[in-house]
Parts: sequence; structure tokens; C-alpha cells
Amino acid sequence: MGIGSILVERGLIDSSQLDEAIEEQKRTGERLDRVMVRMGLIDDNKVLEAIGIHFQMPIIDLEQVEVEEETLRLLPSKLVFKQRCVPIGRGDGVLRIATSDPFELSAFDELRLLTGLGIELVLADERDLTKFIRSHYGVAGDTLEALSTDETKTIEVESGENATEIELAQEASVVKLVNDLLLEAIRERATDVHIEPFEEELEVRYRIDGVLAPAGVPQTINRFRNAIVSRLKIMADLNIAEKRLPQDGRISLRHRSHEYDLRLSVIPMLHGEGVVLRILDQSSVLLGLEQLGMPKHTLERWDDLIARPHGILLVTGPTGSGKSTTLYASLSRIVSESVKAITVEDPVEYQVEGVNQIQVNSSVGLGFAEGLRSILRHDPDIIMIGEIRDQETANAAVQASLTGHLVFSTLHTNDAAGAATRLLDMGVEPFLVASAVEGVLAQRLLRKVCPECAKPVSVDNLELPSDFVMPESRALVEGVGCRECRRSGYQGRMGAFELFRLTPRTREMIMQRAPTGRLMEAACEEKELNLIRTEAFELVRNHKTTLAESMRICRS
Repeated sequence: MGIGSILVERGLIDSSQLDEAIEEQKRTGERLDRVMVRMGLIDDNKVLEAIGIHFQMPIIDLEQVEVEEETLRLLPSKLVFKQRCVPIGRGDGVLRIATSDPFELSAFDELRLLTGLGIELVLADERDLTKFIRSHYGVAGDTLEALSTDETKTIEVESGENATEIELAQEASVVKLVNDLLLEAIRERATDVHIEPFEEELEVRYRIDGVLAPAGVPQTINRFRNAIVSRLKIMADLNIAEKRLPQDGRISLRHRSHEYDLRLSVIPMLHGEGVVLRILDQSSVLLGLEQLGMPKHTLERWDDLIARPHGILLVTGPTGSGKSTTLYASLSRIVSESVKAITVEDPVEYQVEGVNQIQVNSSVGLGFAEGLRSILRHDPDIIMIGEIRDQETANAAVQASLTGHLVFSTLHTNDAAGAATRLLDMGVEPFLVASAVEGVLAQRLLRKVCPECAKPVSVDNLELPSDFVMPESRALVEGVGCRECRRSGYQGRMGAFELFRLTPRTREMIMQRAPTGRLMEAACEEKELNLIRTEAFELVRNHKTTLAESMRICRS
């Protein structure tokens, strides 16, 4: 009897829901119970309980289990990954095995023959099991074990012969190793993968919710550093023989009906080539400004700005702060059949319906400035430039705004008022900055408190900054850490925004090249600047994030 029949028999789902889940399973290839949980048809704990009762198997919490190293070595990692089971205890000639899928009972006969011990099966949650395997055997541990058995290939790769490197990089085991690393990053919701070579080790880290964390790969991965980099270069169609110069490329990846665009950067370092991959989910639905966390009072003022017929609107912040996402969401609010919008981006991160998007191609001389000059002849109403990096692009953007176009772009500054100073430093004339720029939106991304493990904490036990306004309840929240948030206490991110709208007074100050601090003071006096630190503290009072997270992002 399959899992679907068990759940129907116990009255947890009906036949029509089962048929719906089976159709979805055919499309995605996922396990049927995972499909039903994802579709919201049933809770995963009820699935686990139903399986345990049906097979009369006890359910254990793997997070509370400590296993001796000797017990873990009873099963080879290849078998652990293949059968999705782990040894957790041994005694009186019996090996206790935890599994999340007891339906293939014949598979456990192989374990009995391999170990010469009796097998006692216990049931564990699939996510706990995956985390346990990753923690004790490492990501792609089975593939690395298979590669490690062939010493000849390892030596040949380290010899640096290009033909051999290409040959090994296309070996099935190396292909699977790289795929495992990338798919694990996607499963963990990582936005970036960092592969960093050191003298005695190769470190792999994932950036999850803006914070880097070790991927948990075995130390043996260091022996295959060259093969991994070579495989990634082949996937991105880069020059595998070039190890002295930086290279950039793109990789397209499909996983469970989702299309992923991976931006690859390879840089030569002291002990080999370092790799960073930015992961973009092309299939994800673009969020609106409300879903990004923009508060109502900021949204109303921003809507007023994006409805204007001309001028420059800038979104500022560090790399990875969600600037492009905010611009996409803004475009989606104003683009219609009566409005033509064209973008010049590097890269095109998401496709926006009704918007003409151009990919920058520096190899043929198509940069931001060149693209902007060309698209002006296509009679657009709205123009979006991926980033203003130099004086040429800045001047082109100013001229476009002064000729009746609404121009969106991003800029790297620490605060909203600093955008004017940055443009002046680039060489744009003060009167042009004052005339063209209508508003600047600075933003940061803060990690949200995990809803599964959030608990109230009294402000009396916290060291509060002097400008923090005490909540009426005198209570905040923090996450204690659970399975859902990888023990971090946080899950997902939201934006904190700082909007600066120019006024006649602040335009006059820009004409006089006033410093950023004075611009901020004047804008605050006129109530045309809400500081990002104040907005972050408001999120803390509303129990969306923690005081520690707001202080980490907005220190001053």
C-alpha cells in the first residue's frame, strides 16, 4: 500500500485530493507525500504519524540523537545517500536504522547482508534525515567517496594538463558532484555559492538570507578543486585553459520545473581559482512593493514619484540589498498599454511583462551608456538603467530625464541623501543633479524572525540604543532556532526603506555642493526624509525582526 492509499484510508485526504497530488507529482517528480505537504493538503507531521502507525514503527527526533563515529562507519556513505537511511545505534547484534521511506523494505535486506547484523527500523522526518546526512556525511559525500577511490584521476587533474582536466570535468562523478553542490544551494534558499581555495582546503559556503554559512562538504573535496572549477567553466562556456585572468559567465539550470540563472565569476587567487555563483530563480513570481515590506506612508510617497512624467528616481544600497527587485516591482505598478518602458540591465534578472529589456554585452561594446543612447530613438516613456557606474552613464541619464523621460536606476551609496553627492563626485554638474533627480530610495534587507520558533522577550533584559522608542507592550520577539530556520532564528527577509524627496531647499543646497549631512538635516526638517534606522526599529516594534538584526544592518 502506497502513502496516498494510507492517507486516504485514514481519512486525512480524499480521493480527489490524491488524484490532484498525483498529477502534480508527475509534473515535478517529487515524492508524493512531499507534494501533498507543499500543496497544503496535509501537514507533514500527520503524514509521518500515519506512516508510523501503518508500519508500527516508532518515530524519533534525529535532532536529539547523538551517534558514535564507529556506528556511522558501519554503512558506506554511498549506500546512505542511495537508500536515504542512517545508522543511529547498535546493540545485541542489532543495528538501528532511521529512514523516512519504509515502503521499499526489500532495500533493507542489502543492509542486513552488508553489516551481518539484524536491522531495526525507526521513522524520522525527511528534512531531519537530510540535515543529519549532510551534517555527518557531508553534501555530496557519496560522490566524493566514489571519486576518492580513483587516485589516478586526482593526480592527473593536479598535473594541470588541459586535455585531462576537460576529460575529468566531464566525468559522470564530477558532473554529479557539481550538480549536488548547486542543487543543495537551491534547496537551502541560497542566493550565492562561494567556492574558496586555501592552501590545505577548499571551502564551500552558501549565502542564505544575506549571511554566509558553511555548506558542510567533506574535507576530501579539496582534492577535486581543479575538476570542480573546470566543470563550472565548461557549463558557463568559459576558457578552461585560462587561469591567470578573471572570467565571467552564465549557467542555465532547471530543477523541478523552475528555471535558474547562475551568474558565474572566476578569479585567480593565491592557492587556485575562487568561484562565486549568484543564483536567480527565473520562475519566481515578482513581488509587489507591499510584499517587499514597504510601509504605507513610504509607499504613498513613492507612488507619487513613480507617477511623474519625467525625472530621475534612484534606488541605492549595497550589493544584494534588493535594489533591482524594488525597481521591477515599481515598473510593474506603472507599465500599461499606454506606456512604453525599456530597460538596459546587466544581467536581466527577471522578465517583466510589457517591458522591453536589453542585456548589456560589453564584449561587443554595448554598455549602459551606449544602450541608453540607442533606446532614446525608440520613443520610450520610461527607461530603467541597471546601474549608474560612471560619468558617461550618469550624464546620459540626466539628459534623458531632461528630455521628458522618467528614468529609474540604481546607485551604490550608504544612504539616500548621499546619492546627490555621489553624482557630483562622478562629475555631473550640480545644476543638472538638482534639476533631474526627483527622489532617492535607500534600502536594506533585514532577516525576518522565524514564525515557527519566535518567542517574546522583555525589553527589560535588552540593551536598547538611545534612539529606540519603547513599545507599549514592553516586549519584542526573537527566534530560538528550529528545523525550519536551520537553527538561525530567522527565515526570509524584508526591506527597510529610506525615502528622500527633493524640495526647492534641498535642490538649492545641491547647487551649492552642500555635504550629505546637511542635506539629511534639511530633508528631515521638511519631513521629506525618513531614516532607514527609524524604519528598521519600527519593524522591531512590530515583531517582524529582532533588535540585534536591525543593529547589524543599520549601525549608525
